[in-house]
Amino acid sequence: MRISKTLRLKGIYLVYMILLLSGGSVVSVYTVNAQASYITTKKTAKNFVLAFSGKTAPVYVSDSDYPGVIRAVRNLQVDIKNVSGANVTLLDDKAPSAKEIVIIGTIGKSILIDKLISTQKLNVAAIAGKWETFLIQVVEKPMKGVDQALVIAGSDKRGTIFGIYDLSKQIGVSPWHWWADVPPRRSSSLYVLPGRYIQGEPPVKYRGIFLNDEEPALGRWAVEKYGGFNHVFYEKVFELILRMKGNYLWPAMWWASFNSDDPLNPILADEYGIVMGTTHHEPMMRAHAEWRKSGTGPWNYEKNEAVLQQFWKEGIQRMASRESIISLGMRGDGDMAMSDDTNIALLEKIVKDQRAIIQSVTGKEPTATPQLWALYKEVQDYYDKGMRVPDDVTLLLCDDNWGNIRKLPKPGDKPRAGGYGIYYHFDYVGGPRNYKWLNTNQIERTWEQMNLAYQYGANQIWIVNVGDIKPMEFPIEFFLDYAWNPKLWNQDNLDAYVYLWAERQFGSEHAAAIASILTDYTRYNARRKPELLSPETYSIIHYREAERVVEEYNKLLKEAERIDEAMPAEYKDAFYQLVLHPVKASAVLNELYVTVAKNRWYATQGRAGTNGLAERAKILYQQDSVLSHYYNKEMASGKWNHMMDQTHIGYTGWQQPEKNVMPTVKTITLPVAASLGVAIDGSDSWWPQERKQAVLPVFDALHQQFYYIDIFNRGQTFFDFKIQATAPYITLSTKGGRVNNEQRVWILVNWKNVPPGKHQVPITITGAKSSITVMAIIDNIKPKITQPKTFVESNGYISIEAEHYARAIPSQRVQWKTIPNLGRTLSAVTTFPVTEKSEPITSSSPRLEYGVYLADSGSVNLKVYLSPTLNFHNTTGLRFGVSFDDETPQIINLHEDKSLKAWEQWVSDNVIVKVSRHSLQRQGYHTLKFWRIDPGVVLQKIVIETKETKPSYLGPPESYYLKK
Repeated sequence: MRISKTLRLKGIYLVYMILLLSGGSVVSVYTVNAQASYITTKKTAKNFVLAFSGKTAPVYVSDSDYPGVIRAVRNLQVDIKNVSGANVTLLDDKAPSAKEIVIIGTIGKSILIDKLISTQKLNVAAIAGKWETFLIQVVEKPMKGVDQALVIAGSDKRGTIFGIYDLSKQIGVSPWHWWADVPPRRSSSLYVLPGRYIQGEPPVKYRGIFLNDEEPALGRWAVEKYGGFNHVFYEKVFELILRMKGNYLWPAMWWASFNSDDPLNPILADEYGIVMGTTHHEPMMRAHAEWRKSGTGPWNYEKNEAVLQQFWKEGIQRMASRESIISLGMRGDGDMAMSDDTNIALLEKIVKDQRAIIQSVTGKEPTATPQLWALYKEVQDYYDKGMRVPDDVTLLLCDDNWGNIRKLPKPGDKPRAGGYGIYYHFDYVGGPRNYKWLNTNQIERTWEQMNLAYQYGANQIWIVNVGDIKPMEFPIEFFLDYAWNPKLWNQDNLDAYVYLWAERQFGSEHAAAIASILTDYTRYNARRKPELLSPETYSIIHYREAERVVEEYNKLLKEAERIDEAMPAEYKDAFYQLVLHPVKASAVLNELYVTVAKNRWYATQGRAGTNGLAERAKILYQQDSVLSHYYNKEMASGKWNHMMDQTHIGYTGWQQPEKNVMPTVKTITLPVAASLGVAIDGSDSWWPQERKQAVLPVFDALHQQFYYIDIFNRGQTFFDFKIQATAPYITLSTKGGRVNNEQRVWILVNWKNVPPGKHQVPITITGAKSSITVMAIIDNIKPKITQPKTFVESNGYISIEAEHYARAIPSQRVQWKTIPNLGRTLSAVTTFPVTEKSEPITSSSPRLEYGVYLADSGSVNLKVYLSPTLNFHNTTGLRFGVSFDDETPQIINLHEDKSLKAWEQWVSDNVIVKVSRHSLQRQGYHTLKFWRIDPGVVLQKIVIETKETKPSYLGPPESYYLKK
């Protein structure tokens, strides 16, 4: 993450806050930015005193208000005490006697709120009759004997509750105060700024989470702590959702039945204000665990219609009048597809019969009861083949289980009364591999995909599979925050969101550094999910890729440990959960796999260091279990036992191993006598076994590379070595020494002293009675690069990060914008608006232009690295064009290969790489053009190959370019 940019955004945020706190004009606007703080610790004559010097304003709430509102007020009472240290008096409708009071209530349910409205002390025109809307306002002289009242008025039950928890968050209580042990931000003085604070109706109506894949972590934890997924457990979940302004839940369902396991579960969900649903394969408010336990006959509507109808009818009867969204349709037994010969007519009959049951039980038209039909997996195929449901049913569109949305409505389509929604994933059990252990979700990618959903009108329901809740705290809150106000967050301020989130959990002192860590580790983990890692993932030979990956993680870890040492004791558990553990666990796992890879490679060379690496790998494997043990057993006094039980090492297929399995390492028996071996940067050969001349990659004056030579022992006895270069401008990190196992020597060039031209410089290593020569190629033929943003070829390639374009050519309707930090290596670039129609390429089409300089003419391969966006338009595929100079653009289809194998590679690698071939008639300057055809194509990186690049996971690092 770019710290400087984060600090700059922090400065902008603070300037805005200063305007608020100093009574600037910002607070006088009618509706303020949703991030604007109305709480201060500074006293002025106009500020409302919420808490001061051990005293607090009494809180009034009507007994006639919703029980869920009263419950939230009691939580606020506790929150204010935890922050200020002072007790809060909670009163009912009796005539207030204090000079400063807090009044909380729902329009039409609160006697005090309704009185303020009737006496024209409170204008609620902006919220009355709206969905989940609230007003927070300091009212002067609201009633006899009262000087000031802080009023929280809600348009409905959840509107009031959200207003209450908004105040809690503003005074310093994180939604994660219980679920991640985040301490309150303590202050004995709390004041509310004058003004009216309205955040408006949420554009996404239902915003929720799905507890799924709950074994072995959440399920074992819930059983040990509460005896199962009962109402005591779910009360914690309900409150968490509401504190993040969510309203919808799919409960855990692998073995649990929300409604029948504990009859209080649905009752309390409704009391709290949570809208309940069931998953995509559990129709009519019945858990599939109920069918497994007591169902009679086959899960087959053609063969068992009457039994299934009665089973479903009981689900709707039990639902009663509680707020729910009913899932319609039918999938196979369990989370499986139905038979291949399933016909659309049967499925449409099932939906028709289900709606008849709903009407019969509720006594209302089916349109009066919210329903959804989830187009999950094979069900989307039914839709694409023509199956339809009534217009009032929400079509719940889905991602591919890996965060890539499969289908969206087309702009201009006839609106549906039930609208569209999205089912998204932060966690998954299934092919090509489970991913459950750590958070691997970039909020930048979540934003990019959910922005597509919002812009295309899929805004009735957003629900995300969050696995065990922990350790997905960060992306969960972003998902719900974004659903609450999609207009607030865009590609230009996502890093500000990370900063604000870090500040809310840990305060401002370390917020910028923590934000940087969160951004970087999620990008690193998103490159390839931990469960998919192997010793073969990153190249230990080419581009120092594996070493760079380990160095990046360890750099993050060092910074996280630095902050941890400075963190006050009461924040230690929260910091470990939210920052230190995921960083350290990821660093250890990546180093483990790289160490195993090096061990196996060393064994093939007979290196003396082979067995040491085997031992190091075993230590790292043990460290992984130690970290999990600390998380489970020691952190927070064992509060979160089992939450790190998830296995993640030793996968052989898509399903998780029963236990972690140490990767196989090799040990060797060394001869007694010393023996010289040499390996060089960028080569999988070693000498003296290899007979060809050892040649380092080319050094050139623009890139000013440095490479290494590894001098290693193949015996038990040490030896002394000397290394020397024949050219004085070659600098060696050492000129000799003693080798027990190995020693790395870095080769650098003092370019000021290199004569013009191309040179071959022998570097000779002697030791153990032998000698090996390595050739260094020094290219000091420096092209005169004068054009800004021109990339220069070296070692047969040019590698370009997408955001480093020379020119971004827009059209009247389309602009190019960078999404910082999105992708595997730096950032990504795409076009906006994302709903702008597809257009064929013309000379004036939107395009990105990259200046490149090639040493020779001839044919080149062009590799384009793109985010694994799916064909959500349901056309032949998303397209873009590429060309050099004035050649006719080649049209490339991201989705030409529709095979399962191709998709599995896209999601495993978290990138799509498309290759084209081009013939260039001259050396020197060229303009590479990336043309926009379809919206939704997200560019991350480009590589031009004049000869085949070496195998690696991330591709070669970025080439030199003239920046100005």
